[in-house]
Amino acid sequence: MMLSFVSLLSFALLFIHGGSTQPPFACDSSNPETKNYLFCQTELPITQRARDLVSRLTLDEKISQLVNSAPAIPRLGIPAYEWWSEALHGVSNVGPGVRFDGTIKAATSFPQVILTAASFDPYQWYRIGQAIGREARAMYNAGEANGMTFWAPNINIFRDPRWGRGQETPGEDPFVVGKYAVSYVRGVQGDTFQGGKLHGHLQASACCKHFTAYDLDNWKGTNRFLFDARVTVQDLADTYQPPFEKCVRDGRASGVMCAYNRVNGVPSCADSSLLFKTVRGEWDFKGYVTSDCDAVAIIHNDQGYAKAPEDAVVDVLKAGMDLNCGSYLQNYTKSAVLQKKLPESQVDRALHNLYAVRMRLGLFNGNPVPNPFGNIGADQICSPEHQILALEAARNGIVLLKNNAKLLPLPKSTMSLAVIGPNANSPQTLIGNYAGPPCKSVTPLQALESYVKNTVYHPGCDTVSCSTGAIDKAVDIAKRADYVVLIMGLDQTEEREALDRVDLFLPGRQQELIVSVAKAAKRPVVLVLLSGGPIDISFAKDDPRIGGIFWAGYPGEGGGNALAEVIFGDHNPGGRLPVTWYPQDFTKVPMTDMRMRPESSLDYPGRTYRFYKGDTVFEFGYGLSYSKYSYSFTRVSQNNLYLNHSSSLHTKETSDSVRYMLVSEVGAEICDERKITVHVGVKNNGELAGKHPVLLYVRHGNHGNGRPKKQLIGFRSVILSGGEMGEIQFEVNPCEHLSRANEYGLMVMEEGRHFLVVGDDKHPITIII
Repeated sequence: MMLSFVSLLSFALLFIHGGSTQPPFACDSSNPETKNYLFCQTELPITQRARDLVSRLTLDEKISQLVNSAPAIPRLGIPAYEWWSEALHGVSNVGPGVRFDGTIKAATSFPQVILTAASFDPYQWYRIGQAIGREARAMYNAGEANGMTFWAPNINIFRDPRWGRGQETPGEDPFVVGKYAVSYVRGVQGDTFQGGKLHGHLQASACCKHFTAYDLDNWKGTNRFLFDARVTVQDLADTYQPPFEKCVRDGRASGVMCAYNRVNGVPSCADSSLLFKTVRGEWDFKGYVTSDCDAVAIIHNDQGYAKAPEDAVVDVLKAGMDLNCGSYLQNYTKSAVLQKKLPESQVDRALHNLYAVRMRLGLFNGNPVPNPFGNIGADQICSPEHQILALEAARNGIVLLKNNAKLLPLPKSTMSLAVIGPNANSPQTLIGNYAGPPCKSVTPLQALESYVKNTVYHPGCDTVSCSTGAIDKAVDIAKRADYVVLIMGLDQTEEREALDRVDLFLPGRQQELIVSVAKAAKRPVVLVLLSGGPIDISFAKDDPRIGGIFWAGYPGEGGGNALAEVIFGDHNPGGRLPVTWYPQDFTKVPMTDMRMRPESSLDYPGRTYRFYKGDTVFEFGYGLSYSKYSYSFTRVSQNNLYLNHSSSLHTKETSDSVRYMLVSEVGAEICDERKITVHVGVKNNGELAGKHPVLLYVRHGNHGNGRPKKQLIGFRSVILSGGEMGEIQFEVNPCEHLSRANEYGLMVMEEGRHFLVVGDDKHPITIII
């Protein structure tokens, strides 16, 4: 049930779309001069065209193109271009590249990424990316955008629960984050879900950020501009780098953003080992590398890494960065060249990459209308299909954390409902950060009112910070209602870019409000939490007067309706937590400590479900449903994996006497030959149909010595009616899924028993060397 959903769509489309203006483009065939330019000849390779264009530029013209707001070059018919646009979970007006002050007033606002990730559904992630890419191209085609390079996705690991930007990420697991990156990038750029079909043309350009080990913004006096992330090669290999490798190798992203922070002493944007050796060399990256905004300036001005501004310019361009978000390269590149610190060829190299991406976007192919993606019109923006997808994504992400005595779903015959809390009627809270104006807005309160006519609302607190509240009034309302729904949590005043949290509790007097209302209510209450990061709600988890708990992230423009549907049983929840919910005690761990693995001698508990040794409020992957599901391994193609196929392969021993082989020595051919097919049976033991994500883990038989406790290696969703059984299939690549990083940052396969784990069932796999 939705609040006049179809009528709202129709009304929204009336004011969102108007007339259109053709976007600027180069290589206009009506201009006879263009026939003399090789860079306009579309039958030539893009690398050749880009080199021709750059060869025609003066040094001043070249330097002008190294910044995000690249001016026009009228003598060559090249229009201005804005590189900085944002599309984290919908086309946004955060950067200067997109505006909503013309004929187009809004774009589809999907759930914030952390909630989208909770669906564990890569095809849904792809469809969201696809919709965002189409809306982005439509904005450009309508003349409402000055660029088509979008600086998303954010694929940093949600390493610490206090991180203000964790909400922008797909969570704490590198495997999940990598899958999300590939799905989103392929969707945005116009590729197929399986990949490999781009053939050079880009619908829009996606950018993997922030490379690398960036997951602290501003915590207790330490800020991201000065932070030096001290990271072991082991943690780099199996935690921080894999999402970026997936984004580049498999997603074929056309952009990478280097981060503000230093990594082991070297600024990310000045680290040739990261940018040239790893990204371009090992991962075969073919796109452009941009700095985060003003990240070049801080290398000299704040970090003191470069002695002079010109040295900072030299450091980043020689390291492999191509574009400066900001003006630093515009101001100091020429003096660096004149001082003989920087060869002009380094400027040319950067421009070759930049113009190649603009050419792949079709901006040097003449009139864009007859070209690929040129006919995507403004009717794609806020289309009914995209808005339904936003609603579907919110439904599938919402996580049911508690349902005592089957309190939920609430009966539709409910005569009176009290809705209490500062997040109940706040449309801005729903969309999180890096969002543009949504197509429509229905708050949870408005959506709940469509189910229960006699709904009474009170915010309970003045704001989410809840420094002052009207708890007595909220209690009086709760006493008189049949059921009570409290909608609490966080918002962007509590967690955001440049603001990390210092504790994990609900802000201010929120807990007092919840407990007081629960005591006064006729029945156990329902608690809904809107937040990006985890919250220690141990008090609510253990309180029988709080019968149901949902986590709904920041669920986007469809979030209000999705919540109401789940609460009243029109949708069976199936989301699972993409992050560990730690207790407040975890905040004793300094946020600046980048180590993933525990060190018991130092009372360091480790981080994320893969390594953390300590109590949790809720575990990674936790999520209830109105149905109960059971699993069993029905068929596994092989139980023993033999790797002793060649006497030339070297075996070694770990410090705890386990024999191993380097994955690099095993080789891709053997890895493919040894793939294991795993069939898992799933049964819906409840009465309601549901969509359910099935998570497959691997656990090493040998514990300790830096090995993960367990590691997610596959996830798939299955839709089952009540009482129905189904079967899903996983393919396990032993070199990817049964290996681990050793202390030298090398991926190894260890001899011995490993266990595939799904739910409470496990199946042994033995590796024999």
